[in-house]
Amino acid sequence: MQVRTRHTPGYGVARLLLAPAEPVLVERGSVLGTSYGVGFDTRAKGKGVRAALCTAGPEGGWVDVAPGVPGDLHVVDLDGKSGWCFAGDAWLACAGTVGLDPAAPPLRALHGGDAGFLNYAFGTGPLVLACAGAVDVVTLEPGELVTLHSGHVLAFADTVQCRLRAVSPDLPQSVRDGEGLALDFAGPGLVLTRTRKPRRRS
Repeated sequence: MQVRTRHTPGYGVARLLLAPAEPVLVERGSVLGTSYGVGFDTRAKGKGVRAALCTAGPEGGWVDVAPGVPGDLHVVDLDGKSGWCFAGDAWLACAGTVGLDPAAPPLRALHGGDAGFLNYAFGTGPLVLACAGAVDVVTLEPGELVTLHSGHVLAFADTVQCRLRAVSPDLPQSVRDGEGLALDFAGPGLVLTRTRKPRRRS
């Protein structure tokens, strides 16, 4: 799968270019359109996401996906060596060679075994994330520390050290949606942030 973006940074659309018979997992409500002959199956299972499986026909094809809120798009190219933790509400699409596991060990260490606001991607290929606002890249040097409020964290590699904690003991907290929580990161590594918090689903 190859990814081409347009209308960024304000109103991003991602075109997912597929080889013959290639599958791609997409956020169910994000599909804007497809080339003729692409299959669409809402019975597909994506762990921790509302997924549909799009499969190209014998000639190949494309799928256009767009997030429900204005903002930028960011593509993480997984190399099979390390996985990425990402905000579950930011997931837009991923190649059929990418797996999702919200109960992966890096997240169990943060969420304590409960379903949380982060998901985990592993394998090889593109992972497409929708960003409320713009994407900022925080480059941490060895030993450098930074604290980010949970709603502004877009993604980070599982090679970055991370700790989840309450912003304040006086505020309500929820691992499920990240309310009242902050993440402390230690370098070296990259952390992707978003300049706007997406509105919580009611």
